[in-house]
Amino acid sequence: MRVCIFKPTVFLQLHIMLLIINLKPVSSRNLFPFFRMGNFTSSSAGLSSTSCIQYVQEVVSQNCVVIFSKTTCPYCKMAKNVFNEIGATYKVVELDEHNDGKRLQEALAQMTGARTVPRVFINGNCIGGGSDTKQLHQQGKLVPLIEQCAPCCAGSGSDGSGSGQFETTK
Repeated sequence: MRVCIFKPTVFLQLHIMLLIINLKPVSSRNLFPFFRMGNFTSSSAGLSSTSCIQYVQEVVSQNCVVIFSKTTCPYCKMAKNVFNEIGATYKVVELDEHNDGKRLQEALAQMTGARTVPRVFINGNCIGGGSDTKQLHQQGKLVPLIEQCAPCCAGSGSDGSGSGQFETTK
């Protein structure tokens, strides 16, 4: 098998020639799909769309509070802060650190109708995002939702984040 490898200057010259004769240039990523650099996950590897939906359903069913988040998102931080303030245990799935984060976000979009993060679930139901979570808390509706958590979910925060078991201060 023969593999043709171009020096970068040759590829640049080829790119310029294509521009001159008004052809659409091909990116090196598409021209050499097997030469990848960086932290790239190919579309053929990882979880399928169905598996992603099953993963989300499994995580949500096993935890009272789940936040699908991104580490740099201010609305995600807002949602986490609300749960920290009330002392609730929650599970966080950081999509930007997960191997299948993009696929999980697409699965969440299919399931909830919104692609934005955070996607916050309480007792198996999506309550919305960061602003929705904060608003429910300000209205006094968040704590009652958490108190309704199924027994299977109540103490399963061992691999999540937060400040410990939820305790009400009535």
